[in-house]
Amino acid sequence: MTLSREQDIAFLRRTIELGLEARAAGNHPFGAMLVDDRGNVLIEAGNDFSHQKGPGHAESIVAREAAVLFEPEVLATCTLYSAFEPCAMCAGTTYWANIGTLVYGMTEKRLAQMTGANEENLTMDLDCRTVFDAGQRKTIVRGPFPELEEEIARSHEGFW
Repeated sequence: MTLSREQDIAFLRRTIELGLEARAAGNHPFGAMLVDDRGNVLIEAGNDFSHQKGPGHAESIVAREAAVLFEPEVLATCTLYSAFEPCAMCAGTTYWANIGTLVYGMTEKRLAQMTGANEENLTMDLDCRTVFDAGQRKTIVRGPFPELEEEIARSHEGFW
């Protein structure tokens, strides 16, 4: 079952909240979550830069935990949500975890404009669709959601 656009927006807003929680805990303001095909939240995570440094991205944390907790057949029916388009590392982790769908709010290119040359977030100019298209298994991607861009950007104001 494909979740509705309204559900996608609600889950994306939750990832913004998770990012703000991560920020309040001293990490980068990113959050991600895994949702099953019925709309049940299975896993939530914020960025963990304070412990894991650069690889501590919320999307990779969610995907790695999902791969441990659920069978590939289940994950193929799940959706990973992130306010921002996942980087190449996170897209690859999502692919290898066998998560079937990714939904994101704002592009990596837009994030790069916001963070500039901050050494803690040197974004790559490689969109997630290119990463997924290089794989042998189809990953569905929905995003960006322009109606959420201002809200997502506000969650990073004053951070970078």
